[in-house]
Amino acid sequence: MSPGKMPSATTTGLHCLLLLVSACCQTSQGSNFYPFSYVIDSALGQDSFYPEMQRQKRNMLILDLPLPEYTVDIEVSLQDSSYLEPIKDYLKNINLPINISNVQTTVSNISTTTVCLPSGENSSCCFCENGYAWPSTVCSDMMPCPSLSLEQALPCAYMQKMPFYGPYCEPQTEESCGMGEPIVMNMSVRLDSDFQDDLKDSSSVLHQKYKADLEKAFNASYRCLPGFVSATVTGFSPGSVFVNYEVRTGGASFTQVGDSNRGVLQFLNSSYHLNPFTFTRVITNQTNFTVKPSNLFEGDTVRLTCEINSTFANATWYHFDQTISNSSRYSIVTVFAARRSILKITNVTTKDSGSYSCMFITSSPYHTEIHNATETISVFPLNVTPNFEDIDVTCNSPEVQSKGLLLSCCIDRHLKSLKVSWKVNGTINITGMSILSGNCTGYSLNINESLCPPEKSGAVTTYTCELETGHGARRARSIAVTYLRKAHVTISSSTNSTVSEGYGFNLTCQSDVSNYDSISWKIQSGNDTKTVDCNMCIKNSESSATSVLTVKSASLEWREKKIKDNLFCYMYNHTEKECNKEKKFEAYCRFINRIEQRVDSEHIKLHLTPAKRISCSDKLGIGTEMALLIKPCCDVKNPIGFTRGNITYQCINSSWKVARNDCLSGPINDLLSGAESLVSSPEAKAELPVYLAHLKNQTKEEITTINNSSANLGAIVSILDMVSSIPVQAEEDNMKNFLSTVDLIVGDSTTEAWEDLNKEKTQQSSLLLQSVENFSLRLQPVNNTIPSVFANTVHLQGIVVKENYNTSYSKDFLSRESLTVKVVISENEIQTLTQNSTVVSVMYSRLAHILPRNTLGYVNGLLITTTLSSQNRSQNFNVNMTFAKKNLSLKMPKCVFWNFTLNNHSGDWDTRGCTPTELGNDVLCSCNHLTSFSILMSPDRSSELIFEDYISYIGLAISIVSLVVCIIIESLVWKYVTNNTTSYMRHVCILNIATSLLIADVWFIVTASITDQNQQMSRDICIMATFFIHFFYLCVFFWMLSLGLILFYRLVFILHNTSKTTQKAVAFCLGYVCPFVIAVTTIAVTLPKNSYTRKDVCWLNWKDSKALLAFVIPALIIVATNLFIAAVVIIKILRPTIGDRSSGQERKSLLQIGKSVAILTPLLGLTWGFGLATIIKNSHRAFHILFSLLNALQGLFILVFGTLWDKKIQEALLKRNSSSKWSSQQSKSSSLILVTPMLAMSYPFSRTFNNLCGKTGKYRVSSSEPSTSSTENTSKAYSLLN
Repeated sequence: MSPGKMPSATTTGLHCLLLLVSACCQTSQGSNFYPFSYVIDSALGQDSFYPEMQRQKRNMLILDLPLPEYTVDIEVSLQDSSYLEPIKDYLKNINLPINISNVQTTVSNISTTTVCLPSGENSSCCFCENGYAWPSTVCSDMMPCPSLSLEQALPCAYMQKMPFYGPYCEPQTEESCGMGEPIVMNMSVRLDSDFQDDLKDSSSVLHQKYKADLEKAFNASYRCLPGFVSATVTGFSPGSVFVNYEVRTGGASFTQVGDSNRGVLQFLNSSYHLNPFTFTRVITNQTNFTVKPSNLFEGDTVRLTCEINSTFANATWYHFDQTISNSSRYSIVTVFAARRSILKITNVTTKDSGSYSCMFITSSPYHTEIHNATETISVFPLNVTPNFEDIDVTCNSPEVQSKGLLLSCCIDRHLKSLKVSWKVNGTINITGMSILSGNCTGYSLNINESLCPPEKSGAVTTYTCELETGHGARRARSIAVTYLRKAHVTISSSTNSTVSEGYGFNLTCQSDVSNYDSISWKIQSGNDTKTVDCNMCIKNSESSATSVLTVKSASLEWREKKIKDNLFCYMYNHTEKECNKEKKFEAYCRFINRIEQRVDSEHIKLHLTPAKRISCSDKLGIGTEMALLIKPCCDVKNPIGFTRGNITYQCINSSWKVARNDCLSGPINDLLSGAESLVSSPEAKAELPVYLAHLKNQTKEEITTINNSSANLGAIVSILDMVSSIPVQAEEDNMKNFLSTVDLIVGDSTTEAWEDLNKEKTQQSSLLLQSVENFSLRLQPVNNTIPSVFANTVHLQGIVVKENYNTSYSKDFLSRESLTVKVVISENEIQTLTQNSTVVSVMYSRLAHILPRNTLGYVNGLLITTTLSSQNRSQNFNVNMTFAKKNLSLKMPKCVFWNFTLNNHSGDWDTRGCTPTELGNDVLCSCNHLTSFSILMSPDRSSELIFEDYISYIGLAISIVSLVVCIIIESLVWKYVTNNTTSYMRHVCILNIATSLLIADVWFIVTASITDQNQQMSRDICIMATFFIHFFYLCVFFWMLSLGLILFYRLVFILHNTSKTTQKAVAFCLGYVCPFVIAVTTIAVTLPKNSYTRKDVCWLNWKDSKALLAFVIPALIIVATNLFIAAVVIIKILRPTIGDRSSGQERKSLLQIGKSVAILTPLLGLTWGFGLATIIKNSHRAFHILFSLLNALQGLFILVFGTLWDKKIQEALLKRNSSSKWSSQQSKSSSLILVTPMLAMSYPFSRTFNNLCGKTGKYRVSSSEPSTSSTENTSKAYSLLN
């Protein structure tokens, strides 16, 4: 190589080539021979060796030759590509062999095998020289170089990582890469363009152009695949444009094909819009598909297995074109390591027949490879036909016992491996012998009467023949055999053959066979037969074949033939011999019939009166002035001559006047008698529709009479209650007649009659509501429907719960006053009900107003009743109701239901189980039970009571602070102001009054604040709070009484002196023991009746138990007593002592009176006297404000007038820190010497406890003269006021 051909230094740094030279040489065994790298440094212009770049690629040592021969791979690295060809030429032109003397080696051949061109920082593109090829071991791993592959004139180069350690190209053989038999790859790709019909015509210009351009691009891109031969377009298909083509090549790997797919875009015009991500290869001949078992029957389990010899990413199974996924019948297990996927189908059916395909997919961004295989399977039915579906057999039949019974099952094909078995299931275990004949199997039964006893008659035994294929297919058919016995039926009566009208009887029908479908009773008279249709009369036993017909009150309808009614009158004259004195006695008639059954008439109360006292005497009777006479009602229009009810007369001014008329009108009396007969009639259910229509019409005609008579109104309610116990068909006429009758008697015109009934504390209004509930409950659907019925103020809607009822219950109601209510029961609750259950809701717009008033508030919405006929419903059944408010000014809504058990079963509103949620003009009620619901709301008195509330809260706060200050002051000055018995008892009373009032006020303000904020309070806490408020307020009053009694004692009993211990014992008994006894007695008497507290506030109940009297009576007695004591004090002050009073003395007396009244009023509880005015109904608001103000500030009054106004306390507070002054003050006391306290405590609050209990010390009197002076004792009494 001449230096003139060397490139410049600038070019040298831009290229690096690797030239692999293979040299064959011989060398001696002892020579120091090593492969080396020879580097030509173009920058230096000379040859140099770089030992650090040496790499030994291959040493071949032939040991059997005297001179070993080696083939050495030598890498020649070039930094300039222009040296490649010169070096190749140089190596070709070397004269061989070459002897290297210093290492005793001979080079026999030098060839260039592999050339690698630089491609990136850590890679190169390598290709083989002519006559050389890549080894087959690396064939699948080689990736074409993108840059060189574009140059079709250049040989295909493949990417290799740098540094390149081989293997390198070898002399080409049949086993070299790409030299085997080519394979055909069926491939497709999508062109994102519209399909044109010319593409279907292979002779069209468009088809030929597409084919030529695509084949050119395919051949150019795939040419570097190992062993590539050709790429040919086979056709086009629609769906955009799908290009189908074949590639003939060697065994190219998945990665190589994907890389070649990516290069197609570089050789194809972009106008074809080829989508490079849609290259797909489908392989159909490399999947092993097996099916076991090969013959399939319905019920078998089949396994389909697909195996391939290459890896895959996922496997998918198809039945026809539907993808199969894991389910209860399909199970897919794919084992990637074994390259296998198994589809298991259990319990196959004929629908499972058809083609099944397994598809193994391997995907990359530019290539998707699909292994696909398809097999078709056929599933055959296995039909079994029995000779009977079901059959009845009479066990005790001689013919059946002699012949027996043969059961058989046959199949429609002959199967060698078929297994047959018979199974017997039933309470009657009659077995037989199995027989096999051809395609049929038989079972011969041996029937014996002893095996089916009478109590098991009607039992069903199932005989099942079962056939199996051995692969899971199993067919079974059952034959139901009902074993029966001829029954023996007996009937017995509770009476002989005769029963009196009005008496009860029962008949019992019994069979020795316990199984039956139905029981019916019939009354036969000659050729006429009528069925007893009375659910209330018949009781059937499920455990035994027994039915009892019970008639509580026999009537002529239960006879075979009716007898015409006859009316007989009997008279009895009674003569009384002793008429001089008054006497009372009763008389009645007793009738005894021929069967010794008797009936008594109503008792007649007679009052024997002397003639001289008689004031009234006429055809009605005789009686004294103001006497009452009660006579039965007479009705000349009635055939019997009288109706139900009584007329009360009163003797006024020697004349009988009608005081009360409770007579029923003739038509209503007939209705009531008809209802009584109907409920005990054997055909009550059938006769009810006619009676309901008559009831509605008659009530409408008699509405004027009903409006003027509470007795007639009550009779209609009783009638509705009786007929509501009879089940009725849910036909619109029946429902409308009943509801219209209800509507008539709750109209505005009947308001006065209802008020009279409620004043008498009858249960009629509650009974009416209950009768509608019972009527709704006993509605029997017709065609699985409950019609919607509207009767002016009453509206009924309902549903029948059918099988798979998957919707919620939601009903909307609208009254004529435009008030609404919505009832919603969730789907989950409905699904818990049994099939054919009914849910019925009834809305009333007037019924709520006739119910007794409740103190909780006013009914402020519609009344809704919801009933449920399901037998297995849970105890809690949630229902939501949305009520529209009638009066928007009312506040504090309460969701209530009518509790029929309250008030001695008269009924009342109850809130248990219901939660209200206010929604603007509506109230949502969520309740956990069903009955009749509404909402109660209270008037909005917040604007009226806000001033009193502020007075109470602010006053109580001031009172509490004042009482705390009072207790502290008393503890500080206690030993200085209790230097005599009177003063000592005065301060003991004040201290206990302050303590009791403080505790009571704290309890009161806490409970009041909770109530005002409308927060829920537990019942136990409310009871406890009520007890303590009651107890401590009573303590306040009784300590006030103690203080008053001490004052009275000092003023009146001036010559009597009681010890301090006695006074203290009496005071504490009055102050705490008496209140405790009263409070405990109150809670013990009222709490078991649940009437201790009120429903709305935590305070003593008034309405139910009058427990409030346990506070009011003691308080009023104490207030009256203290008023008397206050009057005595004033009289004592006004009474002159010596001589007449001067004007100055009068003024001083008046001042003393005013001061005494000011002190005694708070101390003796006289402010509670204003409470009397608040008890009076409609009292002026000023009394309420004044009472709230004086009592709220009572603590302040006690502090000011009871403590701070006391001169001794004032002096004690001023001089407390000067012990010498206190000593001088004590020395001035002429008659009292303070003894050291028995229990001395250093802290004020510790002393407070002792002061409260009176434990401060002992005092002894040093004066030798007894206290007999009235003036002295009176002055001690007045010290209570100072």
